[in-house]
Amino acid sequence: MMMKTSKTPSLLIVAISFLVIASNALNLTEQQEYLKPHNNARSQVGVANLVWDAAVESYALQYANSRKSDCNLVHSNGPYGENLAKGSSSTFSATSAVNLWVNEKPYYNYTTNSCTGGKQCLHYTQVVWRDSAKLGCARVQCTNGWWFVSCNYDTPGNYIGEYPY
Repeated sequence: MMMKTSKTPSLLIVAISFLVIASNALNLTEQQEYLKPHNNARSQVGVANLVWDAAVESYALQYANSRKSDCNLVHSNGPYGENLAKGSSSTFSATSAVNLWVNEKPYYNYTTNSCTGGKQCLHYTQVVWRDSAKLGCARVQCTNGWWFVSCNYDTPGNYIGEYPY
């Protein structure tokens, strides 16, 4: 005699898992807070827009959460390109973080493909890296009250000797 089994428990688990994942995902407005300044910088140098990617976002969130206890700007060394930022003010937003990276543009010299004046510019070159097509970011509050932002890029950039665009 064959017993009928209910599919309800497994469907319930799938539904609950989806709700947990969806509750951590950024809404379209929040995604645009990251995408708009990235794509504005990219359009200035003739590079195609980035699109939001849920898998890359999930990676960024997982990594950002792992930095909550110390809020240190240590790269994940994962499969994606990565820009990190942190700020102490509650007004340190997605746009604030991306603007920190984009504001490195004056320190990038395209002719020599290098940063100038001993200044940092590799966050900027990752923002405008021509082969990067997908973006995912996360912002979390650390236990010390600071805000930690991670943006990840698929395909990664900043390969030595290669021009970003």
